[in-house]
Amino acid sequence: MIEPSEFDNSIYDNLRNNLSDFVLRSSSIISQPNMKVLEIGSQDRSEIKNAFQSCDVKVLDLDEKYNPDIIGDITKFNSHIEDSSFDVIACLEVLEHTVNPFMAINELRRILKDGGYLMVSAPLNFRIHGPIPDCWRFTEYGWRILLKDFDIIEFDKMETPNRNLFPIKYNILAKCNKSKNVDVYSLKFDLL
Repeated sequence: MIEPSEFDNSIYDNLRNNLSDFVLRSSSIISQPNMKVLEIGSQDRSEIKNAFQSCDVKVLDLDEKYNPDIIGDITKFNSHIEDSSFDVIACLEVLEHTVNPFMAINELRRILKDGGYLMVSAPLNFRIHGPIPDCWRFTEYGWRILLKDFDIIEFDKMETPNRNLFPIKYNILAKCNKSKNVDVYSLKFDLL
């Protein structure tokens, strides 16, 4: 087994703190008592449950060994979850492990209420990691394509020291806009 690099080991704590800060910042903006919150694949992490204590937090995972409230695969239609079921969905450090991130975003949008919030994050400049498979890395342009039918509220970057234009990771807070249906080929991109 290949060991992580010195760089990856040196940034790990900052990476976890960055995620925690994003969750707390987002919850201070959007949390209201009794909201229905869904966390995807938390694998025993507690940031969402701690930040949304006055809410009804459920966990979805495709692996039953983590005892999720809901077993499902976000890359597929989950008939046991109704449309527009959740006020907030947190999909943190998960999309890079999916086999089809486009279908995952479609499913998350389906089960999120119109006007509900999606908290999403994934690494860009960080090592391959478990759970396997670790399939994807998303640039800022890739995120804008994936989230084309959402209104982006915050686009947070964790910069890589001494390496402009290659952030370690992105955290994004977006609002579900079910009236949007953007043609991906109509998107315009600015230079960063």
